[in-house]
Amino acid sequence: MCSWCWGFAPVAAALIAQAREAGVPARLVTGGLRTGGSALDSSTRKYILEHWQAVADATGQPFRFEGAMPDGFVYDTEPACRALVTARELDAERVWPLLALIQRSFYEQGIDVTTAPQLVELASQCGFDRAAFAEAFARADTRAATAADFAWAQDLGIAGFPTLLAERNGQLALLTNGYQPLERLQPLLGRWLQQAACA
Repeated sequence: MCSWCWGFAPVAAALIAQAREAGVPARLVTGGLRTGGSALDSSTRKYILEHWQAVADATGQPFRFEGAMPDGFVYDTEPACRALVTARELDAERVWPLLALIQRSFYEQGIDVTTAPQLVELASQCGFDRAAFAEAFARADTRAATAADFAWAQDLGIAGFPTLLAERNGQLALLTNGYQPLERLQPLLGRWLQQAACA
């Protein structure tokens, strides 16, 4: 539920494919952009929609502005993050398709992806067993794992999203903190992968 992450989605997909071709897996860690909170007021909604417009202009990603975040909407990213942690724990290969579906549902279709029933429905569309996903999503250890993701990002000082890190032998390298176009990041990742292959 980070608009710049949605804008970055095609870039991320290309970079993940580039890394996989080199035999390097990608791991999604949720950052906890906006957790908890209360219903949006009109000025906050206007501010967020202006950000969405900037992302749309910069990236070309589609957004549905009409009816987005209606009155009473609570912009809480924790449930969507927890759904991704749930997916990662149940079947790490399906976390990326679920991320894409959550993003498309929220930004293109205006679906409220902050509720458990909606997230379970999206997970079932990605091939997860509905009952098993719902049970895992509600567990205390899944909540704790989600909080651990948030703490990990905060401990690294990550305050902007998307952030893309590369890891080799326990050492992290920052590839980007914030949106960057593919033509800037592909050579950077290529050099890192080449150095990793030589190490």
